[in-house]
Amino acid sequence: MKVKMILPALTEAESPFWRPIKYSLFPPLGLATLAAYLSPDDEIDLQDQHIEKLNLDDEPDLVVIQVYITNAYRAYRIADHYRDKGAYVILGGLHVTALPDEAALHANSIFLGPAEESFPRFLKDFRNKTPQKIYRSSIRTLQNMPVVRRDLIKRHKYLVPNSIVVTRGCPHHCDFCYKDAFYEGGKSFYTQLVDDALAEIDRLPGRHLYFLDDHLLGNKKFASELFEGMRGMNRVFQGAATIASILDGNLIEKAAEAGLRSVFVGFETFSPENLKMSHKKQNLARDYSEAVKRLHSLGIMINGSFVFGLDHDNKDVFKRTVDWGVQNAITTSTFHILTPYPGTRLFSDMEQARRITSRNWDLYDTRHVVYRTTNLSTRELEEGYNWAYNEFYSWSNIFEASWKHDLIKHKLKHLFYTGGWKKFEPLWNFLIKTGGLNHMLPLLESILSKVNLNERREMTVSQPAIIQ
Repeated sequence: MKVKMILPALTEAESPFWRPIKYSLFPPLGLATLAAYLSPDDEIDLQDQHIEKLNLDDEPDLVVIQVYITNAYRAYRIADHYRDKGAYVILGGLHVTALPDEAALHANSIFLGPAEESFPRFLKDFRNKTPQKIYRSSIRTLQNMPVVRRDLIKRHKYLVPNSIVVTRGCPHHCDFCYKDAFYEGGKSFYTQLVDDALAEIDRLPGRHLYFLDDHLLGNKKFASELFEGMRGMNRVFQGAATIASILDGNLIEKAAEAGLRSVFVGFETFSPENLKMSHKKQNLARDYSEAVKRLHSLGIMINGSFVFGLDHDNKDVFKRTVDWGVQNAITTSTFHILTPYPGTRLFSDMEQARRITSRNWDLYDTRHVVYRTTNLSTRELEEGYNWAYNEFYSWSNIFEASWKHDLIKHKLKHLFYTGGWKKFEPLWNFLIKTGGLNHMLPLLESILSKVNLNERREMTVSQPAIIQ
């Protein structure tokens, strides 16, 4: 059987704001995971439109397409193209689960929720010529999974080919989270067996890993055993955690000992009112600055996530957020305009209040305002969002934030990481076009190397001369 697996490009990947490096970071791990359930005799072609031109002239028997909200229209056009050619087309992913009736118009079968259990069922039905129209995830487990088909991934085209997921979902339920609907009807957070996760890590070449888990520290027992098992593996890795998990207990210290060097943190908003209305309880009454200090004391860089446009935001939210990020030496910041994704409580509430102003899914990219705002106009919100990005990543603020750290090595790590990520676009574009992107991994690993905290006293004494 000939099988075509496709990740269509997100709309924003072809917008005026397109940064090729941003969309050349991670391979389509979800599709490679599903490919592991196919027969060894099947001929599989996995294509990621972000890093290659799609070949639409082939004649596959089965086409599997992963759908996000801002690639939905493109995914539907590709699906219709292959159905017209006689292929059997299945659609799955976050957007399909949120809007199954819409997606079903373009597919022979659709998949709702995670597919580790439902995809093997489909394959059995498909081979028996009895496929169903809808497949729902009824069992949530990561045990006894086959090995991910990483051989299908074009590793040399990605900066971070060693992406990995060892958990599914999140223990928290924020109103604006796109993934809550995806895990509805079963477990919303579950993990691999620790030994299986360690075995997958051990199979990956090189040193660097990027955990794409929504909350790597979400299950304390699992995370503690995972980090204990990773000690001595000589890995450096990046992942995501919450304010609460950083401040509570010693799990973040165990992560640092295992090789955690950079963490994505959802600060989102400084307003308690915004946190309450979003049901982001894990951030309430938490000291953001204290969490930052703890991470910095461990030599961990921070990618902070912030949302603009919540109902209690006003015109000064942009400057306050940027100033706080610079003063607290946040390494990188990811800003978002509040986006009410279909399937979320936020969307339902706004729809009921008649606040949704657009159902053009191409605009649901966290760069555009698609709802009726309160304290900020649409123009103020979009202009403030763009200003925040430009201001935070200005050279003056990059240098100022870098020099907030105590150790010279941490200062330089911050400077090279932030500056390299945002200020050398022509170089990234050249590396992508010439196929040399993966050669930058040793440099990334070097920047993520451990900061020796024993140097603190020595470096503090000599800092004034070094800064000059």
